[in-house]
Amino acid sequence: MHIHEMIADAERTGQPSFSFEYFPPKTAQGVQNLYDRMERMYDFGPKFIDITWGAGGRIAELTCDMVVQAQAYFGLETCMHLTCTDMGEEKINDALRKAYKAGCTNILALRGDPPREKEQWVATDGGFQYARDLVAHIRKTYGNHFNIGVAGYPEGCDDNKNEESLLDHLKEKVDMGASFIVTQMFYDAENFVRWVGKVRERGITVPIVPGIMPIATYASFLRRANHMNCKIPEEWMAALEPIKNDDSAVREVGKTLVAQLCRKIMAAGIVHLHFYTMNLAQATRMVLEELDWMPSTTRPRKQALPWKQSLALGRREEDVRPIFWRNRNKSYVSRTQDWDEFPNGRWGDSRSPAFGELDAYGIGLTGTNESNRKRWGEPQSVKDIASLFVRYIERELPSLPWSEAPLTSESDSIKDDLIKLNQRGLLTINSQPAVDGVKSTHSVYGWGPPHGYVYQKAYLELLVSPELFPEVIRRINDNPDLSYYAVTQTGNFTTNTPSEGPNAVTWGVFPGKEIVQPTIVESISFLAWKDEAFRLGMDWAHCHDASSPSRVLIEKIMNEWYLINIVNNDFRQPRAIFELFDGLTVKDIEVHMTASLRESGQHANSQSNGIHKDTNGVSAVNGNGAVAAV
Repeated sequence: MHIHEMIADAERTGQPSFSFEYFPPKTAQGVQNLYDRMERMYDFGPKFIDITWGAGGRIAELTCDMVVQAQAYFGLETCMHLTCTDMGEEKINDALRKAYKAGCTNILALRGDPPREKEQWVATDGGFQYARDLVAHIRKTYGNHFNIGVAGYPEGCDDNKNEESLLDHLKEKVDMGASFIVTQMFYDAENFVRWVGKVRERGITVPIVPGIMPIATYASFLRRANHMNCKIPEEWMAALEPIKNDDSAVREVGKTLVAQLCRKIMAAGIVHLHFYTMNLAQATRMVLEELDWMPSTTRPRKQALPWKQSLALGRREEDVRPIFWRNRNKSYVSRTQDWDEFPNGRWGDSRSPAFGELDAYGIGLTGTNESNRKRWGEPQSVKDIASLFVRYIERELPSLPWSEAPLTSESDSIKDDLIKLNQRGLLTINSQPAVDGVKSTHSVYGWGPPHGYVYQKAYLELLVSPELFPEVIRRINDNPDLSYYAVTQTGNFTTNTPSEGPNAVTWGVFPGKEIVQPTIVESISFLAWKDEAFRLGMDWAHCHDASSPSRVLIEKIMNEWYLINIVNNDFRQPRAIFELFDGLTVKDIEVHMTASLRESGQHANSQSNGIHKDTNGVSAVNGNGAVAAV
């Protein structure tokens, strides 16, 4: 979606909106940490993010990689910075091609700062002299595919303090095809409002997005303000100077000052703010909370579907997915990225094209062996493993091998039932409660356009021991409303469904639209998920030494237990799916596993096949108010 359309939507609805800026970190660990933070900050509700450009070399490549990650896997509308610094036309075109292929539709076109070794800015050979030239090139090459933003300077820039000259340049950039303006950071609201008036007097009518820098520490506040030659109001210094050595107090006072700035800006008619996060979350979150802009029951975050959409090229219209990957969004996107088309309106035949292989980047278990042992300990009995699942449901653990993000509030209504199942050794991997027609604006279950109603069938996916499996299937078959698929790691597959066709487990009814069925259960997808689910369990086992009881225990479960999913097709009977398991408990649940000499020898040679000596993926965001795996 184009940024000028987002701003027009905020003007039309009267709901203020905001966005975040990030920059490419210098280290691999920094990149991983930032991806994790970007996923968490997705839940703050930004309309878009932008990613700064690192001219030349690895940092430039990283900018492009971050755009791909944000668009495809995090579902974040992304604006890519692009500068003229050290960039000939060939490099510019290569960067634009990568942005296009990533599904990116917004570019912030900048001249850029001179390289550090040069005092003055000079165009590179075969490059562009000014941002206006870059804007014209993008517009000529890509037409209206990209919404192009340009920089505005309410307080001047490093090499030009002449306001009239800068306004002339701004008008030229807009005349060349720019669609919106993002300003340099500032803290002087009155001067900004005056400057906006001057911009409008020049006949410039495109949206203006003010850049806001939250205050994290006193030192960083002064450093950034001085670097940008940014005027600091006297009353701000009077409030911050006495507490400059107390970072917590600085953030508290700073959030109030910045929120006051934001309110003054909004009172002048601005509807969208752009926060320079400096890759940090806390200070920005505090300002949003002070403004009461964080998602809440009274201000729910809007989402088009109950799962996080990918914004990769060709996927924007995708509106149907199997439920199995609800908690592993990145994996699903990776395994389907080579599809020629994506389900829209109905689920087609998932056998053609097939799901991608399991060796693709980001599909296996993330984290190092050591970090995973630290996170999940060294279980030696089924009860130990069940306790991990219970702790996850209680939100004492942030993840499990099959669910890379914390449990969402959607599962609160079935939390006690899930805990009881796991305490008896029935290991729940994924679930959703039944929902009988709540408004599409509901703060927990809602999705889609307003004035609609959404529904869900109760769904449960779990690992069941071979001793309990026959009784579970007998009970399912006694209830005509229940359907299931079950499979072992070796492919022993059973079901009571009459056909391979999809079974919608989430649907919505909206004015002027056909019934939308965005989440389904069907056999081919389940068998593809089965390979991944058992692979994740074996990856977890291989985090432990070959001779350890933990490895033997987890491998035994993966080799012998059934993965089963159950749907209660009567969505007005929310309890039946849990009553199915009444009185069932895994045999010898508290017995500790010991590794025999034969077992130790059997697995000794496989230790070299263990994984996760280095992190090998990026965590996927949970469904954000949608179903959480448990």
